[in-house]
Order: sequence, then structure tokens, then C-alpha cells
Amino acid sequence: MEASEAKSKKQGASRLCCLCNQRRPVLKRPKTLQQICKECFYEVFEEEIHQVIVKNGLFKSGERVAIGASGGKDSTVLAYVLSELNRRHSYGLDLFLLSIDEGITGYRDDSLETVKRNELQYGLPLQILSYKDLYGWTMDDIVKMIGLKNNCTFCGVFRRQALDRGAALLKVDKLVTGHNADDIAETVLLNILRGDIARLSRCTSITTGEDGPIPRLHTYAYFKKLDYFSTECIYSPNAYRGFAREFIKDLERLRPRAILDIIKSGEDFRIATTTKMPEQGTCERCGYISSQKWCKACVLLDGLNRGLPKMGIGRARGGVNGDHKKETKKPASAARSLESKQCGSLDF
Repeated sequence: MEASEAKSKKQGASRLCCLCNQRRPVLKRPKTLQQICKECFYEVFEEEIHQVIVKNGLFKSGERVAIGASGGKDSTVLAYVLSELNRRHSYGLDLFLLSIDEGITGYRDDSLETVKRNELQYGLPLQILSYKDLYGWTMDDIVKMIGLKNNCTFCGVFRRQALDRGAALLKVDKLVTGHNADDIAETVLLNILRGDIARLSRCTSITTGEDGPIPRLHTYAYFKKLDYFSTECIYSPNAYRGFAREFIKDLERLRPRAILDIIKSGEDFRIATTTKMPEQGTCERCGYISSQKWCKACVLLDGLNRGLPKMGIGRARGGVNGDHKKETKKPASAARSLESKQCGSLDF
């Protein structure tokens, strides 16, 4: 009887948070394998982010920092944590919310309402830029012209440039984006599958774009994406990233630390010094950073305006950059790769 009671007490103790030993755990962290309660998770999560900021000297007092805010869970968490840490540890930062309205009815218009609530909750100024104002096109318009295939290329290219334009408009010193571990692992895998050495060399870096107009800081957390909170774009049901996501989920079922292992592999990649990397320049048309005469956004926009939406997709010879003279039919595998090239928020 006594042995049974002792065993029961031991089992009860094992069900308590391993940090505070007071509350029941609600999750097991893949990073540490610790079973912790909600309150302790919040505490260690925020403290880890603070330590990363301090250790890497990411900010200086007085800097203006824009937070890329989509209304999704990652950017909402980022907005809250950064504003909270800025107050708690006196970083001395001027924070702003920067949102891009792609013009996707029933998707972005709803999430922007969340961003507007964040503006009020955290007391952060909000700047919203739309594709319509910047490029004269909405994603709804683009999809009507090109269809669901390859539309992610337009969205990703335009959004990345729109974020930089918005950051310049706000005259900020840095732009910060938030991601979760699943997203980073997917990006590492996609860059390997595409053989994209340039992006592979920087996709796990905390800071990118130092040679561009505004440095971009990428914060990601070692927690799993919750499928029932998914906010996937309605125009990307067959995007290549989706196939990578399913593959990684299958790996995770066999090995729970698979996501973290893939990220660690990405962090440990070393590019040979003999590898020729693209030379950074500026677009002759808009002045944006580009390794070609025209940046990708200008090539795509020129094709749309000329009624040739596929002109900026693929590698046909000729044209402004020597590879966009005419539309050519590509193999299905290449089409899938090109469709995914800029899909999602993680094209570093």
C-alpha cells in the first residue's frame, strides 16, 4: 500500500513543470525536451530572445525599427515581445508596425484588422502600403491574368521590395521579421532542392541585407507551428513550399528533433571560397538592389503592363536581363520550382 502511494506521488510530481515544479506542463519543448507550464514558457521564451538581442548587439539606443506585421501569429508575437522587451530592458528603440496589403480579398483584408488591433494594443504607429499604390496591381488582378500557377513568384518579389520601400518611407534603421522553426527548416530545404547557394548561405542568419538599403533582422522561435492556426494564402494551394512542409512533417513524426536538426545544418553550412556569388548592383529602372540590369520586380511588372505576365518567369534567352525575351513552356518540375521561388514570407 505504501509503495503504491509513493509511486502515485512520484508520478504526480513528474507531471509538474520541470522549471517551477508547481503547475502542470502544457508542452514539451523540442529544443530542450523540457516539459513546462504556460507561464514558464512565456518567461524563458522572452528571456531567450532578450539574450539573443544582447549577445548579437542587434540594436542601439535611439534606433528606429520597423516590425513587419502581417496579422499572423508570428508577426503578432514579434510585435508584442519586442515592444515588451523594449519597455522592460530600456532598449530605447522607436518601434513601428509596417504592413503590406497585397490586395487578396478574404485573406489580407481580414488579417490587417488584426494589425490595426495590435496598433492600439501596443501603442505602435502603423504604416500600410498596398501593391495597388506601389505597382498599380493587386494580387487579385494578377491572379485573374496569370492564374493560380506561378502567382507566388509575383507576390513574394513584390512583397519583399514593398517591405524595403515601406522601411525607407518610415526612415527606419532596421526592419525586423518574425518566423517559427518550421518556416526556417522549410526554407533551408527549399534552397537545397533549388541549389540556391546565395540564399542557402544566409537563410539562417539573424541579420541579412547589410549591403542593401536597410538591414533586416530575422527572429525565429524554436516552437512548432500549430496547424489549426494556419493562415496560408488562398492563392498558394500547390506552392512548392507546401510539399517541403509535408516532407518535414513526415520527418518529424519519425524524429521529433528533425526540424531543429535541419536548422542546425543550415547554420553550419559553409560556402566554398571558390563559389561565384551574384554581384550586387542596382536596378537601372527603379534603383532597387539587383544583380541584373533590371530587378525582378521591374521585370515582372513590365510583363504585366505589356500583357505578357509570364515574361518574368523562367529562363528564356533575350530581353532586358538576357533571359526574358519571350514566354516559353517549362517542364512541370521547373514550373513548380519557379512557382515556389518567392512564395511565403521567408525568401531571404
